[in-house]
Amino acid sequence: MEIIVKPIITEKMTKTTERFTNRFGFIVNNKANKIEIKKAIETLYNVKVDRVNTINYKGKNKSRYTKAGFIQGKTSAYKKAIVMLAAGETIDFYSNI
Repeated sequence: MEIIVKPIITEKMTKTTERFTNRFGFIVNNKANKIEIKKAIETLYNVKVDRVNTINYKGKNKSRYTKAGFIQGKTSAYKKAIVMLAAGETIDFYSNI
């Protein structure tokens, strides 16, 4: 089971990281718990994790009316983890580019 799906690099999360320099957001597996997330972040980025907060998002129903008719769909559910690192630690997402 892959625990970390991808880091969140959005405008909102970037503002949070600028305001609180030790907080980073990740999309994680829905079945992962906080302990597994903490271990995965520590091994992947070689940092010391202080705290992990998780948020479960439900999928939303979406619909629209087009020329071809009425189209229905659903966005996928996901789990977001906000990771708080120890003092002095940081993650550079752009170093591998």
